[in-house]
Amino acid sequence: MKDIKFIFFDLDRTLWDFEKNSVVTFSDIFEKYNLSEIFPDFDTFIEKYKYHNENLWAKYRLGEIKKDELRNKRFLLTLNEFGVNDENLANKIGDDYINISPTKTELFPYSIEVLEYLYKKYTLAIITNGFKEVQYTKLRNCNLEKYFKKVICSEDVGRQKPHPDIFHYSLSSLNAKKTESIMIGDDYEVDILGSNNFGFKSIFFNPNNIVAKTLPNVQEISSLKQIFEIL
Repeated sequence: MKDIKFIFFDLDRTLWDFEKNSVVTFSDIFEKYNLSEIFPDFDTFIEKYKYHNENLWAKYRLGEIKKDELRNKRFLLTLNEFGVNDENLANKIGDDYINISPTKTELFPYSIEVLEYLYKKYTLAIITNGFKEVQYTKLRNCNLEKYFKKVICSEDVGRQKPHPDIFHYSLSSLNAKKTESIMIGDDYEVDILGSNNFGFKSIFFNPNNIVAKTLPNVQEISSLKQIFEIL
């Protein structure tokens, strides 16, 4: 791809291993608040949380709820599943999750090797829908800051991926062109369809081998090391 000069990465579930880091965080929280007295087991707690979290994130991306409501309501609804309507506990869990989670440093295999290779040849940036204060902490704790010229958070733009405004903002912030840019991300709808519809080339990071529609200008990888073969 000789025409590519700018590479835009998603962060969560693309470089930063969201699932592994979340499980370790929730394990700490589950023990701290004796949640075994509320939930039959840890896996049930995680399952119920994921259900409510995903639904609320969908509403957040559409602008139907605010950030603060998302942060704590997901835990209140999870507690409600087992008859506990304790807003104070939900807020404590929500605050702990935001504070503890970004201190975890598990990355996907080959993240550092790929970034070391790419940042010497291209201009790299992050485009993320994650909470601004959390994402910067993750990058700092994982020693990833040096690789990225820009970190574009949806909160700064006022739009979430896959809205075209966030991709337009990202290009403008680096004085880049669509034809010179590629997006690398794990979320097919948010990262890949969003960037593809805007006019970027894309690399779909698909370690779980999700079946997805073939699109022009999109390449699929199951391991980050395959980026060496593309760029």
